[in-house]
This record gives sequence, structure tokens and C-alpha cells, in this order.
Amino acid sequence: MTDIRVLLIDGYIDDPAALGVPPYISPMVRSVAGAAKDAGAAVEYVTVDRIRKGYKIPKADVSVVLSGNTVPGKYLRSMPMSSNEISALLPKLSGWKLIGGSSASSDVADGFDFQIRTDLAASLYDGISGKEVAERLRTLDEWNRWMILGADVVSDHHDFPQPLIAEVETYRGCHRFMSGGCSYCIEPLKGEPLMRSPGDVLDEVSRLKELGVRNIRIGGQTCIVSYGSKDFLGIPKPCPDVVNELFRGLHEMRFDVLHVDNANPAVISEYPDESSAILRTLTECCTPGNVLALGMESTDLNVIDANNLNSVPDQVLRAVRMINLIGAQPGDNGMPKLLPGLNLIAGLDMETNGTYASNINFLRMLLSEGLMVRRINIRQVLPVRRTFNTKVDHSRFKRYKQEIRENIDGPMLKRIVPSGTVLKNVYMEIIDNGITFGRQIGTYPLLIGIPYRTDVNRFCDVVITDHGFRSITGIEFPFPINRASMTSIMTLPGVGKKRAAKIMLARPFRCADDLYEAVDDAAVAERLIGMVTFE
Repeated sequence: MTDIRVLLIDGYIDDPAALGVPPYISPMVRSVAGAAKDAGAAVEYVTVDRIRKGYKIPKADVSVVLSGNTVPGKYLRSMPMSSNEISALLPKLSGWKLIGGSSASSDVADGFDFQIRTDLAASLYDGISGKEVAERLRTLDEWNRWMILGADVVSDHHDFPQPLIAEVETYRGCHRFMSGGCSYCIEPLKGEPLMRSPGDVLDEVSRLKELGVRNIRIGGQTCIVSYGSKDFLGIPKPCPDVVNELFRGLHEMRFDVLHVDNANPAVISEYPDESSAILRTLTECCTPGNVLALGMESTDLNVIDANNLNSVPDQVLRAVRMINLIGAQPGDNGMPKLLPGLNLIAGLDMETNGTYASNINFLRMLLSEGLMVRRINIRQVLPVRRTFNTKVDHSRFKRYKQEIRENIDGPMLKRIVPSGTVLKNVYMEIIDNGITFGRQIGTYPLLIGIPYRTDVNRFCDVVITDHGFRSITGIEFPFPINRASMTSIMTLPGVGKKRAAKIMLARPFRCADDLYEAVDDAAVAERLIGMVTFE
């Protein structure tokens, strides 16, 4: 055992294969901690949010920073470390310095001794062990060992135990690696899929459960429906028994939240029997609000061909229909049990003016069929793997996104969570301009705005009162009519300032009849009765 001290700074990653922005903790940062411990080092783990609040950087023999986002998004409470923050941090770091994540490819990484682009955990392990710090991928044995050894850093995360959600990986690589996979994706570059067995994954998750983690997402893979498959030519045939073994084991651990991430729509479409069995397993074993993000990317056949994308529109349509058929029923937290999401990428090779129109027409078709899609992710391609010849017209791209938000996302939200829906266990996170924002914990949760101030850092139930394009409005449920402030009462459906004043003067209410007397509109009173409590 050595006395090497490693300072591990979690600057957060946000990648297609791993989420690490709070409330998530990424598997990558846990594996780095495990690798350091496996090499005999002591690890001090700290998040960038703690540094932002004045945490004093300690002396260390090795300083490690993990940071970067290749799929930038809008963040609620936190965000990945910026280049300016990394630059300001660098002079405070001691020992030899490594940086990993997509930030390792930025100019700010030049000040580090090592910029690791492949596998930060493997490179760190080699360095501490006295070997050359080189780019390599971990072995399966190392992977499984490091995830167990590094699990306990979760207790040092500022979101532990709630609302922290730990992402857990099942495999790396891509079943389509022999054809090169999708043009923009780095997973095919990792080669043949390296699968962790159900037992390996369950061992890691069991350790996380033992430590106090209550929310899990099985992510980090290109397609959860293909988990366990050894087909590397064409579209892989799913293995329902392997998926069932994993998720039955996870279900028995009784997490508060158990969700998944990516799926290949071509696999679901071309193997309907096997895929249906897997979708039923996910619906039965996971918690409601679950989303299978389908890699559609484009509906333009020329773009699909030029970029070797994994599915065509007919396959995506069949997959969306199947997921809706099996998973669309509401669960006990108010959300459908399992819905599809769709990823769209702009700027791929062979894109034309007609590509956007084709995508929108496809989405309109889904809407007209009565299907539900929980999340439509629209982004521009990033040249992580290679450069692309198409130049995105930013003005046209903005109009394209706006049309989808207004004409597709808005109606979809009303279909998924109609007014009056009660969403349970919403975590109140921040207050901004007098509005309290919260989300359920899980994969791509809906952002909910409560139009008044209420306590944060707690869970409560919310009843939906209105819809935006990508977010919804609600009030605490049941609403404490006898204790609520004038400002919050004004936000109740159909109330406003004048009626709120009458309600305030008429309090306390003992029963529904008292409220009917105070409200001069029977329809308004009728709606309120189902939302309030007279305690």
C-alpha cells in the first residue's frame, strides 16, 4: 500500500454515453476513483459545485479533473465546469495533473501533464502503478473491480442521498462497429461490444444500494435492447433472457427510481417478438417516467445512407408504436410507464433544405396517430469523430426547432400529462423570479414550474394546471388553501387577484361547501375542490 494521495475533481460530464451533471453522478468518475484505489492510492473526491462554494483545494500527489459536455443542454441547478473555471483551478492543483472527458481535447487542457481522451481510469491506474501513462481501454476485469472500489465516492456528492441518481453501464462499443457505425458517434471506435454480465452489473448496483443510493439509471450503452447480444453483423438479435435476468435482479433491490436510456429502433422493429418481451420486462421492472431514447437522427434517406445511420423512418415508426402499445399506460407517479424519446441531429452530410421538412412531417404523423413521444432532442452535430461538410444555417435551424417545440412538443405534453394529472415525488430544486422549479428524479424528467415561492430541497406532489412547449405548470397537491399565501392563491386556476382576496377573507374553510360559498363561479370552485386540502 502506498501513501499516494489523489485529488479527484468531478467537473461533470454530459455525453451521449454517460450523464454526470447533478443530480447524476457519472460511472466514469466512480471508475477513476476505483482505479486509483486499486493502485494503492487514497482518494479525495470533490465536486466542482463544492469548489464554487469556496472549498479549499488540498495538496495532492496526483490531481485529476474530469469534465466536458459533448451534448450541451440547459441545466437547472448546476453545469459542467467551464474553460475559465479550469484555467482558474489549474494553478491551485499540485502533483502531476491529468484531465479527462471532452475537456481533455480543449485548449485549456494544455496546462495539464496528461490529456486523456480514451479512458481516464485506465491511464491513471497505469501512472500510479509506475507504468507509462498512455491511452488505452480498461479490461473487463478492471472495469468490474473499479466500479466496486470506487462506489463509495457517492457519499461525498452534495446530492447524496437525494436527489442523487447513479448511472450504471452495461457495455461499451457498438454492435455495428464493423461497418463503422453512425458517422458522428465515437462508440464504434471502441470496437466490438465488451459486455458486463448481469451478475457484474448487479454486484456494482448492490454496492451502491448498500451505500445508500436510491436512484439508478442503466445507461452508457448504445442500445439496452441489444444488451447481451453477440451479433456483430447487421442488426443484432436481442436476448430477452439476459435483459430479464438483469432487470429482475434490479427490481428486487427496490430502488426509488430505476430507469434506462438508449435503444436502436431498427432492433425493436426487426425483432418484434424478442423486443416486445424486453419492453414488457422494462415496463414491469422499472419505475414510471422511463424513456427509451431512440437514435433516429434524421428521416432523410440520403442523410441516413451518407452517414450510415442505424434506422430508417419505417423502423422508427414501428418502434414508437410498439413502445406506446406496451408502455404508455400511466404509472403510480403520474407519468406513463415507458415512452420513446427521439434524437435529431442537424449538420450531417447530405443534409438539404428538405431534411428539416421531412423530419417535421414524420413528427406530425406520430402526433396524428395519437402516439406519445416523451422527449425530442434536437442538436447540431459536433465534430468529435470527424468533420462534416454541411454548414448549418443557424436562422433556419432556430425556426426548425421552434416549429417542433410549438407544434409537436406542446400538444405531446398535453397528451402525456393532461391538466389535472398529479405527478408524485417532484423534487423542488430552485426559485427563480418568484417561480419554484422542480422535477421528478429520472431520465429526462419534465421541468415543472410552480408559480409561487415554496420550500426547496424537498419532495412534494404536484397537480398540473397548464402546459408550455417543453415544461409544465402546476401547484402543490393537495394545495393548503387555509395556510397558503395570497400570492400562491392567486395562481390557482381561474382565481386571480380579486377572487384570491375573497378567499383570504373567507378563511378558514372547513369543507367544500365553504369554498363554494366564497368563490362566485361554480366551475372554478368545482375545479379547486379536487386540488385543495382544508387542513
